[in-house]
Amino acid sequence: MKKNIQIGTRTIGDEGSCFLIAEVGQAHDGSLGMAHAYIDAAAEAGVDAIKFQFHIAEAESTIDEPFRTRFSMQDDTRYSYWRRMEFTFEQWQGLTLHAKEKGLIILISPFSIQAIRMLEKLEIPAWKIGSGETVSKDLLETILGTKQPILISTGMSTFTEIDNLVNMFLQHKAGFALLQCTSKYPVEFSEIGLNIIQEIKARYACPVGLSDHSGSVFPSLAAMAQGASIIEAHIVFDKRMFGPDTQASLTVEDFRLLVNARNAFYRMFSNPMNKDKMAEKLHQTRIIFGKSMALVNDLPAGTILTEEMLTAKKPGTGIPLHQKKKILGKRLLNDVPKIRLLRWEDLDG
Repeated sequence: MKKNIQIGTRTIGDEGSCFLIAEVGQAHDGSLGMAHAYIDAAAEAGVDAIKFQFHIAEAESTIDEPFRTRFSMQDDTRYSYWRRMEFTFEQWQGLTLHAKEKGLIILISPFSIQAIRMLEKLEIPAWKIGSGETVSKDLLETILGTKQPILISTGMSTFTEIDNLVNMFLQHKAGFALLQCTSKYPVEFSEIGLNIIQEIKARYACPVGLSDHSGSVFPSLAAMAQGASIIEAHIVFDKRMFGPDTQASLTVEDFRLLVNARNAFYRMFSNPMNKDKMAEKLHQTRIIFGKSMALVNDLPAGTILTEEMLTAKKPGTGIPLHQKKKILGKRLLNDVPKIRLLRWEDLDG
């Protein structure tokens, strides 16, 4: 299995920083202008990739498909909703070009073979497969035929089903990454399943990440702290916006926080520390924080030093504490104030 995969200019896996995907999904509500606005916002936030969904109602749905969440005040059926979410091929070309101009990798999830064929013409660098499509064998086999890397969410899958997916990918020698996911919108913290990220990584030795629908930054931060290679979350301008995934989404500001955290985590994880060498580097600091011998009270010349006259004070540039016994019984050659450290030249012999 491939422990790293390449998407565009990014290496994803143990060798690279966490790959951050802002999922627009249906947040554009069928508005092309809004879709372009999300590209600008995602680029400003600093994420690696922006993701859309390519819906062709006639190719993927029927009037019998129920709403997952009954939210729409203008669509009588989910089929009508998918129709309203469609963009033309030329519009998808414009979105793809815009994303590239902004330095973003663009990912677009297909939900039909017809969508795959159109997306091939856009030269999308990888496929992102949603949890609901893991059982669509015809779609998966078509995607595998393109030889492009695959990111796949496992929000409704058992481990047996994931085993079958992985075997299919291995047979086709496909590069792939698996995302832990729970297909609830929003999902409770108790059902995020962070432990499964490590289980998947150990079981399949491939890049692993989290596709989160909690509407909070905490699961993504926790997953990155565990070494997740990919984070995907929905993006929204404001939690008061209209849409089926708004409460399960992160704001642009939330994504800025994740970008900063990702960069900080990468610096920490990619620079393992040698404790002994670091202690050597901190030698001067250690001296400043250390302590040396000093007097409890001001003492005149001629005083014979006893233990109760001595104390330890900062910094560690004077007579070390471990040499205390050497100065007991010594006579002071000078008047010594308590405000400074005791010095060897203050002592006879």
